[in-house]
Amino acid sequence: MPELNIDDIMKILPHRYPFLLVDKVLDFEVEKSIKAIKNVSFNEPQFAGHFPEYPLMPGVMMVEAMAQVGGILAFQSVPSDQEYLVYFTGIDKVRFRRPVRPGDQVVFDLTVLRRRGLLWKFHGEARVDGELACEGDVMATMMPTDEV
Repeated sequence: MPELNIDDIMKILPHRYPFLLVDKVLDFEVEKSIKAIKNVSFNEPQFAGHFPEYPLMPGVMMVEAMAQVGGILAFQSVPSDQEYLVYFTGIDKVRFRRPVRPGDQVVFDLTVLRRRGLLWKFHGEARVDGELACEGDVMATMMPTDEV
């Protein structure tokens, strides 16, 4: 599949600054897997308050970014004539393996573990320079916007 740039991603996800945490999709296979990146910049608002003398990307932001990547993959399988929202419904087995700092590029690899209708479960790994930074399972459900 072709890459998705930030303009493509903003057509898929409803998130915007400062909550859009995916910069580019490198590759995906519908209903199977996806690879995406986030470039971590010191100018992001969380660094003003999250250990400003030693800035680290908060773990919860890593998990949210992972969920957004999964959401992009989920959106590839729904009819384009109806609008949906993806709701993050759970996390399991999340582990943080190394800190992520400004200047890092995080590569997310997610694989579909299960799909039942509009319910999804993904296993995700986040790597910096090939080194595992975070891993875990994220669950999400999709709802048509006219039902929200």
